Amino acid sequence: MPIKDLGKTVSASLNLEKVAGQVVDKLTGWLITTIKMLPNLVLGITIIIIFWILSAHAARLADRLIVRFSGHRHIARLLSRLTTLAVIGLGLILALDALNLDKAVASMLAGIGILGIALGFAGKDLFADFIAGIVLHFEHPFRLGDRVQTLQKSATPAGWKSGEIVGYVDSIKWRCTIIRGRRGERYTIPNKDILGNPVVNYYISGERRVDLYFGIDYTPDLQQAEDLALEAVRALDPPLRNPDRPVEFFYEEVKDTTFIFRIRFWTNDPDQLVYLKARSEAIKAINQTFLSQGITMPSAVVTLDLGVEGGKSLREQLEGVKLSFSAPREEEAGKSKEARKE
Repeated sequence: MPIKDLGKTVSASLNLEKVAGQVVDKLTGWLITTIKMLPNLVLGITIIIIFWILSAHAARLADRLIVRFSGHRHIARLLSRLTTLAVIGLGLILALDALNLDKAVASMLAGIGILGIALGFAGKDLFADFIAGIVLHFEHPFRLGDRVQTLQKSATPAGWKSGEIVGYVDSIKWRCTIIRGRRGERYTIPNKDILGNPVVNYYISGERRVDLYFGIDYTPDLQQAEDLALEAVRALDPPLRNPDRPVEFFYEEVKDTTFIFRIRFWTNDPDQLVYLKARSEAIKAINQTFLSQGITMPSAVVTLDLGVEGGKSLREQLEGVKLSFSAPREEEAGKSKEARKE
């Protein structure tokens, strides 16, 4: 082998040994560093495991306490999840601190802040729905199963108008509220719309008022009609009528020979079926009482009462009678007009 080629081979071998030596030194340094950090690494893993177990116990404890003192299951579910995240996050920060990764912790928190700002601009509507869901969970303007009606802002000077969504609250989620309609339809409403507009809750008071309007023909004794209507409604049994609430009667107006009155009472069950049943039974009771006492209600049928007692009726008397009408001749009509002029 020439001396020149031998020199190149020796030089390559020396470079290879140098690179190998650097790699070995690096791996040795990592191994030494790992051995030195092994106690801290074990401590960090132990901290994470401990806080992971503690998060489950803390979540169950928060759930029980909130259900015990507030009675709202959905609020307890929300706070238990937030408790889990908070405990695990605290454990992660302590574990990184045990590994002497203070700079990593600071960088992670800064990254989380920047990511939160970016997500806030990108999904502001989603974030608004999430915040509104948290507020709804804490304020609980309605509960699961309540019958509600949404209101929408009207462009007219009248202000608020009734919305078309009427139904029962099926679930309250992080982003939206599910309402089950009266015919079984399902409405998904963003929480920010629920929180930003008025919502009528028919069940929150535990009772509902029934208002009925009646019209009766002329009667010389209005007090009798009032007493009979009140007696008919007071005969309803709970839950159709709340016995602790008075039955109220008011004459509203007079139209020709018709007296319009309003009677109202309360049910001690806010359920829609109870409300409808109470209306139906009250109408039947008042109608039956008025019929038994000869009090009549307005009708579109006109009845002729000639005051004749006994004998044949007017229909029977008119049977077989032929009525004829002959129009006057043109000449006679002209003469009659001239006579009227004179």
